Amino acid sequence: MVMRSSSLYRQEAATLLKLTGPLVLGQLSQTAMGFVDTVMAGRYSAVDLAAVAVGSSIFFPVFLFMIGLLAAVTPLVAQAHGSGQPEAARHAIRQGMVIGLLIGLALMPLLWSMTPVMIWMGISAEIIPITKEYLFAVSWGLPLVGVFLALRNGGDGFAKPRLSMYTGFFGLLVNIIANYLLIYGKLGLPALGGAGCGWATSLSLLAMLLFMALLLRKSRIRGTQRLFAPPSGPKGASTASFFRLGLPIGLALFIECSIFALIALFIAKLGAQVVAAHQIALNFTSLLYMLPYSLSTALTVRVGYAIGAEQIAQLRRTMATGLGLALTGAAMTCVLILSFSSQIAALYTPDPIVRQLAAALLCLAAIFQLPDAMQTNCAGILRGCKDTRVPLLLMLLAYWGLGLPLGYGLGLGGLGGLEPGPHGFWIGLICALTTAAVLLGHRVMIMLRRLEQTMSNADQKSVND
Repeated sequence: MVMRSSSLYRQEAATLLKLTGPLVLGQLSQTAMGFVDTVMAGRYSAVDLAAVAVGSSIFFPVFLFMIGLLAAVTPLVAQAHGSGQPEAARHAIRQGMVIGLLIGLALMPLLWSMTPVMIWMGISAEIIPITKEYLFAVSWGLPLVGVFLALRNGGDGFAKPRLSMYTGFFGLLVNIIANYLLIYGKLGLPALGGAGCGWATSLSLLAMLLFMALLLRKSRIRGTQRLFAPPSGPKGASTASFFRLGLPIGLALFIECSIFALIALFIAKLGAQVVAAHQIALNFTSLLYMLPYSLSTALTVRVGYAIGAEQIAQLRRTMATGLGLALTGAAMTCVLILSFSSQIAALYTPDPIVRQLAAALLCLAAIFQLPDAMQTNCAGILRGCKDTRVPLLLMLLAYWGLGLPLGYGLGLGGLGGLEPGPHGFWIGLICALTTAAVLLGHRVMIMLRRLEQTMSNADQKSVND
């Protein structure tokens, strides 16, 4: 019996890793797009590079909000797939496409009206016109990415992450070619500089949308047949239910993004070398974050499927295996950072002072790998349970109620006798992530008990009937 149980856990681990691998590669392709934009705009001119950097920092929170909002498609499709309801899965994807399109169109004017904000922020006058052109160009990608995210998350919900992986690398190829043509003005096209990056991003999003639609249309997945045909009737979650599920995810991602942005602004007062060291530690840990985030998406899919299929034993096994994998992976990245912190810092800068400070911050970043992986994957489990509102409140408490005030007190306020510096903010982040991991872990246990009770009552009712 013990051997059979162990075999089931190994099978679940293999399934989760099989889902996670393509998701990591898909995330890598998205990260590579930002890298390509930076390199190619920088080769055009330093001013254009600065404009793309400013424009990206404005575009990214809006993009992140849409990612969170459309993430509702994944658990809806996963649960419908698990319960054998292809029409409900198809409805969730169609619903996401419509909502993504409309929200994208509604957000476009927001990017068009950023000039007063840039002036208020003190952005250099020579950068603002190029940034304005970049934001206008990239804004046309918002409705496109809304539809694309619905399709991609639908494919993920059917446990087919390779579709989004293929699409991501296709979009990267289009992005490279479009950047080359539009930034430098090749094949008779005008040289648009930084603005060309914006148009290239929109074109790559259009290409990804069309490619993903083609893959889903040609797939043999139940629930994707007649996906783009007129709906015969509403079957599935209401629009209000969709927003109740997706909006808290979008706000939670915004909360995470905003606290790092605020910390960067606070640290900016401490000098260029401190900012550079902080950016090195943050950039490297952001790259590693692709691993727990991709696993959390796989957990959302597996948890949603188990709930839809009413398989409580598999649900427990999926939760335990997923959190075990998250903890193991985080321990490995923690050891990696602690062992090679100086070498990692040296990859970014030759400045000895910046390298020394970055290595020290990387050691703190190594510590937060463990709670970060746990809170990220607990959140993924809860998304699979379609539980997003309470996790949003718990994250708000952990990040804004504890992490940011404590970090500010330690980093700039002299709390605990610490000298002003970035270390205090990283300690605050560790405390915030640890609190979030504990609170979300407790919420996972509450949801598991509720689901066990619900499924037990349903089984008892079917026996009585």
